[in-house]
Amino acid sequence: ALLDGIEVRTGVDYLKERAAYQAMTRKVVYTGSIDEYFDYKLGQLEYRGLHFETERLEEENHQGVAVVNYTEREVPYTRIIEHKHFEFGTQPVTYITREYPADWHRGEEAYYPVNNDRNQKLYQQYAALAEQEENIIFGGRLAEYKYYDMDDVIKSALERAEAELQK
Repeated sequence: ALLDGIEVRTGVDYLKERAAYQAMTRKVVYTGSIDEYFDYKLGQLEYRGLHFETERLEEENHQGVAVVNYTEREVPYTRIIEHKHFEFGTQPVTYITREYPADWHRGEEAYYPVNNDRNQKLYQQYAALAEQEENIIFGGRLAEYKYYDMDDVIKSALERAEAELQK
């Protein structure tokens, strides 16, 4: 019901059809990579990638909770997700996904920004360009080049919406 009366398009590349989409509306909320939006003209920001491996286990319960994070140097993955615990499943088998850090390459899903001086300086230059875009709102982890927990990204989105309503 939230989207009743609203046209929704999926599977489209906004950047390839930018002019057409911008002609349809007064404002666009852009949540993709800020450096990609500007066609990497100042250079490419760095991101961390991830690799996932999913496995079926012949057991009812593997870890007792949905997510366990691993920080030990000797453990090659960063977390294990046991999917059934998101919905309190009681199936006789379980599925887990191990999340591994991976190198990121352009064209792949960018998961986390690399937070160092070089990248922050480059992001600030892109942010200055973004400020000049009149009808584009840059938001989210990729457009703001910032790691967000879900509660923080929702808070940020609400604050941005409030600021827009005040204009």
